[in-house]
Amino acid sequence: MSWNLQSLLAKSNVHPPPGADTVDVTSLCYDSRRATAGSLFFALPGEHTSGAEFAADAIARGASAVVSAAQIRDCSVPVALVPDARSAMAEIARVFYNDPASTLRCVGVTGTNGKTTTAFLVKHLLDSARMRCGLLGTIRYVVGNEPLPAARTTPESADVQELLARMLAAGDRAVAMEVSSHALVQNRVSGIEWDVAIFTNLTQDHLDYHKTMEAYFAAKASLFQSMFEQKGKRGKAIVNFDDRYGTRLIEMLPREAKPITYGLGVGAEFRAVDPRSDVHGTQYKLEAKGRQYLVRLPLIGRFNVYNSLAALAAASALGLELRAAVQALANAPQVPGRLERVPARRNFGVYVDYAHTDDALTNVLGTLRELGPHRLIVVFGCGGDRDRAKRPLMARAAEQLADYAILTSDNPRSEEPKSILADMKAGLRGSAHEIVVDRREAIYRAIALAEAGDIVLIAGKGHENYQEVNGKRTPFDDVSVARNAIDAKPVTLE
Repeated sequence: MSWNLQSLLAKSNVHPPPGADTVDVTSLCYDSRRATAGSLFFALPGEHTSGAEFAADAIARGASAVVSAAQIRDCSVPVALVPDARSAMAEIARVFYNDPASTLRCVGVTGTNGKTTTAFLVKHLLDSARMRCGLLGTIRYVVGNEPLPAARTTPESADVQELLARMLAAGDRAVAMEVSSHALVQNRVSGIEWDVAIFTNLTQDHLDYHKTMEAYFAAKASLFQSMFEQKGKRGKAIVNFDDRYGTRLIEMLPREAKPITYGLGVGAEFRAVDPRSDVHGTQYKLEAKGRQYLVRLPLIGRFNVYNSLAALAAASALGLELRAAVQALANAPQVPGRLERVPARRNFGVYVDYAHTDDALTNVLGTLRELGPHRLIVVFGCGGDRDRAKRPLMARAAEQLADYAILTSDNPRSEEPKSILADMKAGLRGSAHEIVVDRREAIYRAIALAEAGDIVLIAGKGHENYQEVNGKRTPFDDVSVARNAIDAKPVTLE
């Protein structure tokens, strides 16, 4: 793919610099290390450095032009000055890749909890209806049925547009995308016109970045506000009726943009009645569109009832036959690291979950408590260099719902693990807990404690296959460590 720079910028509403008409652009990049001959380099602002500082490196590697909000002195290639480099990159990438989102059916999922499972379920329902669906999210990306490693929940805009273009070329007809609050603030999905946007819920998280819950909510709400300013598609909003921030979102949306609501409360358009879970899954009665359906879902927990309702509402909004979508849910896949049961052929159960907020931990522990364990043991930690305020809240949730808690490390990053654990311990009131700094040792300890009828929950990292300590990532997988710990535990005859 190649564009004349002047033509590309003009179609992107960016004023072309002198010399742009003589330059061809064959790729886009925002990391100078990825620049090659013909690259257009975007000098993005960073937390500690400016992308303008790396322009010379990008040019040395072959970049033929630069887009920047800051002046770049003594530059040997054309520089397009823009008010906001991230906004410019989003629009230029959309044009460069010929706006693939305009052809794909695009489903965006935002909220604090449930994004990953909801996106997985949307993909499953669309695939089942032969509307092959790509995926962009926390666990993995999927392009044309090919799984790819996910660098972040929502990629930078240039990567998003490239992946969407690849999906279209590979025969995908739709995409289910997790949309993070960071992505919304940083314009990573700017220019994408949505067919469906889903709001799952909002609870405390990422306040190290957003500072206040109001700012966090505003970031999430911006997805829906932008959707109703679209010039092409007329998107549908799907909103959790039972969430207080969902209620606020409904109230602030334009009257003509009446959202589709889902939940357990009376008045929800997609309503679950009498949900019940056991170790094999969940079932409930769905009331929607004046009819009632029996839903069987091979995932456990009330939160998965909400996730499945959102997915069904999205499928319906995209024109799928609701009864067929309900039937397809019975074969929904296990989502890695989301209340994932570890094979254990023992008289106790072990689960791994990504829960890393107090609300998510409360929901997961509450779900496992409903299964009637003899004891509920939880291993969990809190990430370093992230919202410190949630650390004691997570510890309090564990203490209130588990019989025994083992506090350990998550991803300490640049923080001292013992300092993080001290913040967590401040939320505890009783003594039914212990601190084991090393996560591997903590998991082995929990499984060593497990007796007949117990359930062990390992929370916080879920699908992640690494641990980050002092800025260095080393391989670490909760499921694999748990399996090894189970194998190492002597079998007792009851």
